[in-house]
Amino acid sequence: MLERTLLIEQITDAWQKLQQTAPLVQCMTNQVASNYAANVLLACGASPAMIDNPFEAESFTQISSALSINLGTPTEQQMQAMQISAKTAQTHQKPWVLDPVGYSSILKWRSDMTDTLLKYHPTVIRGNASEISTLAGNQSSSKGVDSTLSSDAVYTQAQNLLQHCDCVAISGASDYILSHESTQVIKINGGSALQPKVTATGCALGALIAAYCSVTSPMLACVAAHVHFAIAGQLAAERAPLIGQFAVAFLDELFSLNAEKIAKYADIELLS
Repeated sequence: MLERTLLIEQITDAWQKLQQTAPLVQCMTNQVASNYAANVLLACGASPAMIDNPFEAESFTQISSALSINLGTPTEQQMQAMQISAKTAQTHQKPWVLDPVGYSSILKWRSDMTDTLLKYHPTVIRGNASEISTLAGNQSSSKGVDSTLSSDAVYTQAQNLLQHCDCVAISGASDYILSHESTQVIKINGGSALQPKVTATGCALGALIAAYCSVTSPMLACVAAHVHFAIAGQLAAERAPLIGQFAVAFLDELFSLNAEKIAKYADIELLS
């Protein structure tokens, strides 16, 4: 059984390792998220590289610490590169994160690619509640790429996705982490309602999970990344209640996280 105090110590250890190693994270993300995801990784202590063409994908994945694949605005060449890098990551035992943005019957091309990528066994599948619910085989609607479901209504549906990955991370007002490492579900509270109003926040979270996967286990990587975001979101909103101010303050808080803040603000529940 997991124990909350020990879990917070492990999160702190993962954060410290991230600062010490500055892992190189290959990001195949969407055109809306690319710049923001890179800035988030830099603020958190990782090193981003947005290599997403099929001519360099294999060689770069081999030297990367982790890979993040996001299907937000896929192009034909990017789709080719995603398959190459996912296969390379599996072959060379590199951790990688799959973010099935917009997974639905409406966006069939990208959804078929998500199904293809699953055969390369992503380390983590990360998404909002609607995406995770649909990927798990349930009928759900979405508003574009935004969730119409709450995360607390979906996490029990996501159990069967663990046949494809080591860990499932569902983001929402509260976040839920399911993993082969524990029979317990980890619920993470905190953050701010302003986070979904800043474009690419969820996409950047997937990239940060990949960064943490390079320094700790998949479950702890997901928990650490979500806690990192939740604390930063909460503290940023307290001093910057407007969206433009919040976007800047959020990056500042990601950068200024420390062990004391983790111990004070991490809000974690362990569910049976």
